[in-house]
Amino acid sequence: MGAQQVAERFTELYGARPEGVWAAPGRVNLIGEHTDYNDGFVMPFALPHQAVAAVSRRDDGLLRLHSADMEGGVVELRLDALAPGTDAAWTAYPAGVGWALREAGHGITGADVHLSSTVPTGAGLSSSAALEVVIALAFDDLYDLGLAPWQLARLCQRAENVYVGAPTGIMDQTASACCAPGHALFLDTRDLSQQQIPFDLAAEGLRLLVVDTRVKHAHSGGEYGKRRAGCEKGAALLGVDALRDIAHADLDAALARLGDEEEIRRLVRHVVTEDERVERTVALLRAGDPRAIGPILTEGHASLRDDFRISCPELDLVVDTALAHGALGSRMTGGGFGGSAIVLTESSEVPSLTKALEAAFATADFMAPRVFEAVPSAGARRLV
Repeated sequence: MGAQQVAERFTELYGARPEGVWAAPGRVNLIGEHTDYNDGFVMPFALPHQAVAAVSRRDDGLLRLHSADMEGGVVELRLDALAPGTDAAWTAYPAGVGWALREAGHGITGADVHLSSTVPTGAGLSSSAALEVVIALAFDDLYDLGLAPWQLARLCQRAENVYVGAPTGIMDQTASACCAPGHALFLDTRDLSQQQIPFDLAAEGLRLLVVDTRVKHAHSGGEYGKRRAGCEKGAALLGVDALRDIAHADLDAALARLGDEEEIRRLVRHVVTEDERVERTVALLRAGDPRAIGPILTEGHASLRDDFRISCPELDLVVDTALAHGALGSRMTGGGFGGSAIVLTESSEVPSLTKALEAAFATADFMAPRVFEAVPSAGARRLV
């Protein structure tokens, strides 16, 4: 739904026009998976798919929430009653932002909200971060908080980590808040420094496809948390603050120091090599050679599959099929255990690749995948 439709539905729900309409996108992570909570490097870009929110202020402490994408009517919450772990529904994401802002000392006194999103849920494309960031930006504007986009991202991460209970890193919220059209965001998650790297594949005769396997994943599930805890254990055993501090050149020595901690060794190997893959990708894109990043994407998938062990048969099928039909590179993207994969290909190969993927899923008796082009798009912004 566009801004006008969201505003009109808000008026139907609440009996008055909204004070504004805001949007925040989902994201695709080009390279740099499970490095963000290890203080490492990531390289996401924003999708044209976005969460749109029409919002007006209230002064009575009520937060009223409605979503066009969820069954049911308006959900009414009291801001002073919000507490972590009290909400397992979709409302935890926008409510968590209100909680995080108040915990940080910002005087939020309530709001009426109507939401609509085109970001696929459970596809590893940051639908939850889009919901959080669009609410944070609306509150920042309406309450004149004066927060920078990276500060909004930090507050949204706190909402997801503490209020929702999902141990995610900072990448998703920063991508939604800070990405620029036609660029990928090279983000250092330790100091939050950012560089916008030109990423106009169409000008080079290339396309990046997203293949949503329709296998749902959830960050609040136990396996994601186990990986994060394992990385933290690896850093502690190696005597560093985070795995980011292990140089790629020192990886073999570091792995040897871990002895028979085989599971930890795999996690450490993935994170250290993935950081190096991000740096190689940045260098190639700066040099104007986007085709050369294809093998790096494929290397990343092998690492996520074999070392981090977060792939699944559907994701592996996407990668194997794409490579067998001439793709330049492919890998799963997002938290894993389902979700989406990306495929870098020549523009002319898109129709045949799409057909091959659909045929492979049908042969395997998997649910038909959703295939679409990923176009680097704008970050969060006010629409009306």
